[in-house]
Order: sequence, then structure tokens, then C-alpha cells
Amino acid sequence: MRAHAATSVAATKPQPLPAGEFGYSIEDFEFIATTLYEDAGIHLPSTKANLVYSRLAKRLRKLGLESFRDYCSFVGSSDGADERAQMIAALTTNVTRFFREPHHFEHLKDRILAPQLKDIRSGQRLRIWSAGCSSGQEPYSIALAILSLLPDARAYNVRILATDINVHVLEMARRAVYTADEVRNVPVELRRAWMEQAGSGNVRLDDGPRGLVTLRPLNLVGAWPMSGPFDAVFCRNVLIYFDEKTQMRILNRLTSLIRPGGYLYLGHSERLVGPAEALFKIDGTTVYRKLGGVEQ
Repeated sequence: MRAHAATSVAATKPQPLPAGEFGYSIEDFEFIATTLYEDAGIHLPSTKANLVYSRLAKRLRKLGLESFRDYCSFVGSSDGADERAQMIAALTTNVTRFFREPHHFEHLKDRILAPQLKDIRSGQRLRIWSAGCSSGQEPYSIALAILSLLPDARAYNVRILATDINVHVLEMARRAVYTADEVRNVPVELRRAWMEQAGSGNVRLDDGPRGLVTLRPLNLVGAWPMSGPFDAVFCRNVLIYFDEKTQMRILNRLTSLIRPGGYLYLGHSERLVGPAEALFKIDGTTVYRKLGGVEQ
């Protein structure tokens, strides 16, 4: 697994608001967008007003509220802290799949894992961070890529940190149960080696990949308790939800936690913004390398 302040919302041409079972005004939308920006840095233009209504209407029903005005009053009150978290979870887009942008995982295996296998077996640490991990497909794809080259990876100092602001998708990741359709991009040999039947046509990742992944809630615009350094950071299709100022701040923080010579993986529609002198792009890819370290 982001929004903009009310002043920026107003800069976008307002869209017709839905006429549904709950009263809903542009002021309600602007309050929600501003709250989302202040709490999570998420950029939410007014073109998303209908999406906000559809995503939050079920929250109003659950709470027994009659209008978005009432909902905003509750969210803004001292009793509404838990609901603010529920609101962020409801408005967070979670589009993901196993081995999405497969060239990243090939690069991970060829340029990070394979050259370090001997050192890892000798005790060298390997740390990878999946920032905005959603329901787990990305960090588990990383784990499966590692296991394809190092089947006994859990015996070594190999760890994957997986974080997301949405606690609901993190719970799905902890269960690690997926439909047959969701795992269709996982190579057959990896499915056979690291997945087990979970009933109703579903499969569950076994202790091999799950044991490599640590799942934690994290707000990318909040405090980061980890200190790194990471050999690689996957922050893909996450920055697009932030405004440019927030993107620059997050990229600088990410870069500071990547070891010299380590890599940053971005989504296909993302790019570096701001100075980012410490990173250079691998030609024709959305892979960036931090200056320093030994060339591989």
C-alpha cells in the first residue's frame, strides 16, 4: 500500500456528487481529503469524490449515521480516532498480485541474490523491505524468489520487512491464504514446493516463505522505527498516491536506509522526483541503484 489538502482539492474541477442514501457535500469530501492528507499524506483529488462515497457508505451504515456531515463530525471528534484509522483503510487502494512486474524479481535474483549466495551461507545478512505490501503478494513473491535460489534461507540471516498503513490487508497477509486465481502467476514448481491446500480451492503459503517475512503496520509519512540498511527496497505503485513534495520526502528517507550499492524498485508509472543524487537509474528499467559499494 494517499491524499492532498483541501486547498489542492479545490484546485481540481469539482465532479458531480452522488445522490445516494446519505447526504454528501463537497465540504464533507474536502474534510475527508484533508484528514487523509494530514494523517497519511495521501493525495485525493476531487475526481475521487464518488469513490469516497462508495468506500465509506458502508462505514456510515455500520455506525448508524445518517449523513457524511455526521460522519465527519465523528471522525474529527476525540472519540473518532479509531474510525479515522478505519477510514484510511477503506480509502487505501490495494491492487497487487504475485510477481507483478516480473523483471524486478529476475533482477533481484540475478544482481542481488546470486552474487551473494556464498556470503549469505557464511553468515552475511540480507535485508529487503516491501514498503506498501498490501495483502502480502509482493513480500511473499520476494520470499519465493529467494527460496528458488536458497531453499534453506530461513537457516541464514535473511529477512524481509513488509509494511502497510492498512491493518486489514496486513491481517490478510498474515493468513497467507489465496485463491487459485491469485497464485496463477507463481511458477508451478514454487507452488508445489511452498504452498499447501487450504480448502475451497484456496492455497496457503507454508512456513518457508512466511518465515522470512515480518509484517508490521507503518505510515510512510510517520515515524520509521527501523534503521536499515537494506539491500533492496520495493516501493512500487505507492508514490503515485502522494503529492510531489511528499514523494521527495519519502524517497530521501528510503534512500538513507539503502546500503551503498543497494537497489530501489519503483512501479512502472513512477519516477524519481527531486534531487535524488544518491540514486541512478538502471537503463530502461524502474530499478535504481544507490551510489557506492562494489559493482556486481
